[in-house]
Amino acid sequence: MFPEVIDNFVTEDNPVRVIDVFVDQLDLLSLGFESVTAKQTGRPGYHPATMLKLYIYGYLNRIQSSRRLEKETHRNVELMWLLERLRPDFKTIADFRKDNGKGIKNVCRKFVDLCRQINMFDDSAFAIDGSKFKAVNNKAKNYTPSKVQFHIDHVESSIQDYLSQMNTNDNDEKDTSSSVSASKLAWYKQRLLELKALEKEVNEHPDKQVSQTDPDARLMKTHHMERQVCYNVQSAVDTKHHLIVAHDIVMTTDRGQLAVVAKQVQQALDKKNITVIADKGYFSRTDIKATQDLGVTASIPQSDTSGSKKKGIFNKSLFKYDKHKDVYICPADEELPHRRNVTDSGLELKVYVNHIACRDCAIRAKCTRSQNEPRKMKRWIYEDDIDVMQKRLDDNPSLSVLRKQTVEHPFGTIKMWMGATHFLMKRKKNVSIEMSLHVLAYNLKRMMTIKGTIGLMEAMRQ
Repeated sequence: MFPEVIDNFVTEDNPVRVIDVFVDQLDLLSLGFESVTAKQTGRPGYHPATMLKLYIYGYLNRIQSSRRLEKETHRNVELMWLLERLRPDFKTIADFRKDNGKGIKNVCRKFVDLCRQINMFDDSAFAIDGSKFKAVNNKAKNYTPSKVQFHIDHVESSIQDYLSQMNTNDNDEKDTSSSVSASKLAWYKQRLLELKALEKEVNEHPDKQVSQTDPDARLMKTHHMERQVCYNVQSAVDTKHHLIVAHDIVMTTDRGQLAVVAKQVQQALDKKNITVIADKGYFSRTDIKATQDLGVTASIPQSDTSGSKKKGIFNKSLFKYDKHKDVYICPADEELPHRRNVTDSGLELKVYVNHIACRDCAIRAKCTRSQNEPRKMKRWIYEDDIDVMQKRLDDNPSLSVLRKQTVEHPFGTIKMWMGATHFLMKRKKNVSIEMSLHVLAYNLKRMMTIKGTIGLMEAMRQ
């Protein structure tokens, strides 16, 4: 005879209760959310806690669209319980995400801090990698200098063809195709003006690239060497529980990002002595040195970029370095002593060469193609640190497998949640908000798998 109580439809171990407990124990004002305290006058808006619960639930259940979230508030029993039957419209939902980026990012960091407090990152190494996520920008709306020039050449050629056609048709009064050609010619001339303006914009851009739909997105090579307009998402994942400890959005390649991400991990864990693993795309001597100066133990494999094999001469790896004598031993067992230092691409290098031994060497033809110059070895002044790192990798070949097993899975999971379109918002600022919500949802679901929903709620209340 009594109406059903909506609480009866939500079991005690339902994940929606975890969201409720987590958000209720947050200090939203200190985290940077707007309108936490309602004004004295006017009708109060929706509380940030209500909207945050809605978004966390949406990203946990692969519902990122504000319009779809609005529909769910009308028919989803779990959301009715979580929001206490409140039904914000899609514009209010979308504006909350757009206007509270700082607070959302801080909530993502707060959850990582919660995981740290319950000792989830003890004795863990951290795998770092980047992955390309599609932006809201079609490749056709992205322009580089070569692409703009191609379109200009095509339009100019078409204009010349139409002018020639119109001159031919002028002699035939019965031919009505000239009017059609004239309108088409006018369109081509207008298009040429647009392309000329675009060419100037592209050439003046620092990256020599312009994306018309999302100006911050960049054309990059993906895993299969295809080119897509996207963002490069950096992440650091702990090898023990596969939780995302830190993430970032960049518009460049992975090279040069190692120290930046490692420092973010240190700040998230409030710990200096950490170990990071990355692939060869992160190998940069200056970046590795900067990472080690932070107190981080880095393991990044070195790729062989030497062209010696193609030239048919001895590779640098065949020259053995003697640390005690500070000399290189060449394949002919001759010593190449240190002669001088040079600076190349910002690196201070030591040059090793033996003019006399190289001049009279019987296998000189296999060592260098130059008839006058001897074979030289160059060594970075901090190369000993790289050698120690390489030895650590050689002694632990399983590190590369561990990295793949750790960091690739979260990327694949989040992309599956996103669907084919990946990001829904434009500009780097908004895209970073979206990514923070995805990372928060991933970590939350991961912790529920590890601790269980009831166990996680108990840990949150402590």
